[in-house]
Amino acid sequence: MMTQPLRSLRPSWFTTMVLNHRGHEGHRVLLAAVFVALLAGIAMQPWGSSSAEASDERWAAQWITAANAPQRDQVVLHFRKAISLDQVPQHFLVNVSADNQFLLYVNQQRVGNGPSRGDLAHWRYETYDIAPMLRPGNNLLSATVWNFGTQAAIAQISDRVGFLLHGATAAEHAADTDESWEVEVEKGIHAAKPKVDGYYAAEPGETLDGAAFDWSWNAPGGAGDWSKAVQLGRGAPRGDTDAPNNWQLMADPLPAMEMKLVPAGRVVRVEGVDAASDFPGREVVVPAHAKASLLIDNATLTTGYPELTVSDGAGSRVHLTYTEALVDEQGNKGNRNEIAGKHITGQSDEFLPGGSGEQVFVPLAWRTWRYLQLDIATQDKPLRLQNFRTWFSAFPFEERARFDSGDASLKPIWDISWRTARLDAHDTYMDTPYWERLQYGGDTRIQVLLSYTVGGDDRLPRQAIEAFNDSRISDGITQSRYPSSLVQIIPTFSLLWVGMVHDFWMYRDDPAFVRGQLPGVRTTLEWFLSKQRSDGLLGKIPWWPFVDWGKDFADGMSPQEEDGRSSVMTLQFVEALRYAAEMEAALGDQHQAGVYREAGARASAAIYKLCWNEKYGLLADTPSQRHFSQHANILGVWLDVIPAARQKNVMQKILSASDHGFEAAGDVPAMTLATYYFRFYLSRALEHAGMGDRYLDLLGPWREMVSLGLTTWAENPEPTRSDSHAWSAHPNYDLLTIVAGVRPKAAGFKSVLIEPHLGKLGHVSAAVPHPKGMIETEYVLKQGKMEARITLPAGVSGEFVWRGKVSSLHEGKQILALGQ
Repeated sequence: MMTQPLRSLRPSWFTTMVLNHRGHEGHRVLLAAVFVALLAGIAMQPWGSSSAEASDERWAAQWITAANAPQRDQVVLHFRKAISLDQVPQHFLVNVSADNQFLLYVNQQRVGNGPSRGDLAHWRYETYDIAPMLRPGNNLLSATVWNFGTQAAIAQISDRVGFLLHGATAAEHAADTDESWEVEVEKGIHAAKPKVDGYYAAEPGETLDGAAFDWSWNAPGGAGDWSKAVQLGRGAPRGDTDAPNNWQLMADPLPAMEMKLVPAGRVVRVEGVDAASDFPGREVVVPAHAKASLLIDNATLTTGYPELTVSDGAGSRVHLTYTEALVDEQGNKGNRNEIAGKHITGQSDEFLPGGSGEQVFVPLAWRTWRYLQLDIATQDKPLRLQNFRTWFSAFPFEERARFDSGDASLKPIWDISWRTARLDAHDTYMDTPYWERLQYGGDTRIQVLLSYTVGGDDRLPRQAIEAFNDSRISDGITQSRYPSSLVQIIPTFSLLWVGMVHDFWMYRDDPAFVRGQLPGVRTTLEWFLSKQRSDGLLGKIPWWPFVDWGKDFADGMSPQEEDGRSSVMTLQFVEALRYAAEMEAALGDQHQAGVYREAGARASAAIYKLCWNEKYGLLADTPSQRHFSQHANILGVWLDVIPAARQKNVMQKILSASDHGFEAAGDVPAMTLATYYFRFYLSRALEHAGMGDRYLDLLGPWREMVSLGLTTWAENPEPTRSDSHAWSAHPNYDLLTIVAGVRPKAAGFKSVLIEPHLGKLGHVSAAVPHPKGMIETEYVLKQGKMEARITLPAGVSGEFVWRGKVSSLHEGKQILALGQ
């Protein structure tokens, strides 16, 4: 594939943040922080291509490190090199990477950070045009690189600490990393995993000791303990022969993450200091030998970088604690807006000001918080809190879709769903931005659908699909989460990855990309086919076959018998087989499609034959029929394993079970209820059974979360560990595809099917992005009569369905008037 030329970007609204550090005789220096910035142009490559892979030239640039630095334990390094130019070229392209991460500067201006996460066989590099930051004469290239070793986030795969900068052409080779670069070990930054209640896998907390930190590291001629860099072997693009190290380099196809200065919130509780309620905005002085505390409420959960500016205060300690919600003495969160009787606990950083002048603390890794507390203890000198700012950061999705109706209560549900989706998407998708930051298959399947339908963006979905493909183990199935330095296998998530590939096939017209995933789909399904018993059901599934955090699902697993035979897992197998058969028939191997269809038909027949309970009119979770769940019946309806004539009755019982909870009632047995995550599939089943007009009744749990003051959707009903979990954000997808009724009719979104289900709504206006433009819809329903105004992009046609009546749609505007 031909590479696309570098896209020139306008300079960002960021300005260069120059810090006046009085301890160096007024020397103006730059802190190695994240946002002191003027963004340069960023290389935008087509997915899967690489400028390095397109060239036969062997890279001369060397991976470099420090001779006296730990190689696989935590360390922070500064690198620098001066280059001289007679004149500034029109372009100066450099490819940059590091293990774990880098921050790149040119002449004290921030260029960017990275690389986005991958694995050693797919190690990303970022490409920048630094020409706008260069000047005639001497120019200083510099970078901070860190590797947190065993303290790093689980999503961080690593070999050892290293830095690489490669001039993209011969004209830029003077910038190549090699022994001409200098390096310094930063002694003022250390990292440690936080002590929190609950599974924590994200970035460690950081301590910055201002007395030990080299504040002049990024200044021309700055003093410090600099030495000649040590080479680790040349940079080797993926596919290169005889690579001298483990980093197989490839261009990062993702855009730079969004960085935006946003309001920093307000102080809602103060202890130990006067006049702090106006902070930030007014300087606060904490006297000598004092303790003070400021609790800042951001009003909504956010992800980004806190920036605290202080001066003086030698010997002081500033402890920054970040949390999604405050808790009471029993550990309960309650209403997230209420602070009385509650305290903060969670992830934290510590800043020890050096005491000599203005200093700024910004952690190297972004943080997640709604509430942030500053706990300050001073020694012999007062500490001046000069300012606090917040830089929002996340994947640069745009909210292109919209949904408006006469029901005002749907507006916060829409806004919170999109906020949740945004905060859980950075250089990968992630289940939770606070606790784990891991890209899980089950969560990601829902997240990519939101990316297509709300953002109209397939860049991060492509990353996710390929990451899971790259994660496959020798058995053939994918890992549950990837990238990840800790292997975890959830076989059922491998089946959902097949669904993710199929979803892409439906929403994007890129058959080459889908064909590229089919070998992985085949090895995944081959593993499951080997587990299919002679009776058609799946045998015992090893590892962690997670389904949902159902109340009595042990560790989230639906029941299996000694020999397996789980109806829920077999139903997920059926779903994946059908998707794979469709893709193989259209793009791959017709024989393989037949194999999948036959296996799916055997599995479907076995589920109904062995697990259908006539007494209750429901599917049981295993042939012993001792346990029932919504999950089996949701999938049974959606996949037509339960005959169409019985589906509405089954759905009525599922909804009844939601009303009375886990206990048996009438002709409905005790059933394990679907949590927020699996209610995504409940919505699909409801519509499939012809009951889409009841969708809005399913939003009760989300309305309850709104009433509790959540600003992102929780992982589970109360008590919940995580207050921001992407798998709970599916109401936006449902509102667009069920209520507004807009979805692909054919693969590649080549035609559209619009079938609204307004329920009690009398008016709905919605827009959904399509690769060729926007699909605009407006519905007015009066006395059972529908007026629909539809606009399709040029080159797009489709069908409109209303209460069984089908009308053709063409490109452009049209008005349909339909009776009862």
